[in-house]
Amino acid sequence: MRINDRVRYIGVNDDEKSLFEGLWPLPSGVSYNSYLVVDEKVALIDTVEQGFEDEFLANIASEIGDRKIDYLVVNHMEPDHSSLVAYMMGCYPDLKIIANAKTLPMLKGYYSVPEEKVVIVGEGETVSLGSCTLRFHMIPMVHWPETMVTWLEEENTLFSGDAFGTFGSVDECVVDQDGTFEEYRDEMIRYYSNIVGKYGTPVQTALKKLSGLEIKRVCSTHGPVWENDIAKVVALYDRLSRYEVERGVCIVYGSMYGNIAAAADALAMELEAKGIPYAIHDLAGNNSGELGVSGALRDVFKYDTIVVGSPTYNNGIYPPVETFMKALSSRLIKNRRFFAFGSYTWSGASVNQLNALASAMNFEVLGDGLSFPQAYTKEKCDMAAVAEMLR
Repeated sequence: MRINDRVRYIGVNDDEKSLFEGLWPLPSGVSYNSYLVVDEKVALIDTVEQGFEDEFLANIASEIGDRKIDYLVVNHMEPDHSSLVAYMMGCYPDLKIIANAKTLPMLKGYYSVPEEKVVIVGEGETVSLGSCTLRFHMIPMVHWPETMVTWLEEENTLFSGDAFGTFGSVDECVVDQDGTFEEYRDEMIRYYSNIVGKYGTPVQTALKKLSGLEIKRVCSTHGPVWENDIAKVVALYDRLSRYEVERGVCIVYGSMYGNIAAAADALAMELEAKGIPYAIHDLAGNNSGELGVSGALRDVFKYDTIVVGSPTYNNGIYPPVETFMKALSSRLIKNRRFFAFGSYTWSGASVNQLNALASAMNFEVLGDGLSFPQAYTKEKCDMAAVAEMLR
């Protein structure tokens, strides 16, 4: 698709894959975005995932016919963007790869790329395509150490790699329209929380580095091309990477026989009655929906309070909930309140262990939690009082 005379979109949609990275659900698919910069020379910005070779070559041919591609810019080495590197070298024997020094050993290790085929670039260095110039900026750990972005100054266009990306396929228009940001906002938060969430500090460093650019177009490797809502997209990334949230409650629980589920639902009803925003995620039952831990992490990045419920299982935390807590810990999240509730039959352990994990994450633990024996009843679980505490 022709974005303008110089910039062309040649990405693909993947509506078949069910799990991104084998972990994160894709109810609306995902796009692998790739771009051409067409001038006296032609540069290809990233590739797409293997399995889409025919569609990818057809997209290229529709834009430049049988012209050769002079350069392949590798902004990010993750295989959903680089797995066609060797294939493209076979299709275009004179192709030179533009990458930074940290990318070089990865190119060798993944695709046996000879060093003489690689043009190494550093911070702020440029490559001319004729009447326009590509400039490269390093943004390490957003979200791999070799990550860089490519700036096309003549078009005020930032090829941003995974930064500002989102889950979800893109429509034929590709470029954002009225309502696109609102349509993709939750999936951008979920993408950030699932993929980038641990790296808030490097994201802040990258935002500061790029703040001097007069960006009029953001071409990410996933999701829409941003032109109209750039300010909203950048502001959202800034907020997420600062771990800033709104007041609200994310309830996350796993239930073996329905008692923890009943307690979670009772709390949700009390929050609703008090007008407190909330989201609820069942990690284990038939009502777990499509997103599981992935969706729970998204809402942890939205709200300031995390409520976790777990039965005691083998003198510990119920495994689906334990998996969530491990994912939570690995994202180095700051400035959250935490409350735990749990059930047991003969010896309760889950609430104390959940509180200990939350304390280790430097969360503000609210009270001792709520632990009840055997079946859930309103008498055992005063969720109205809990909801009041969570205001």
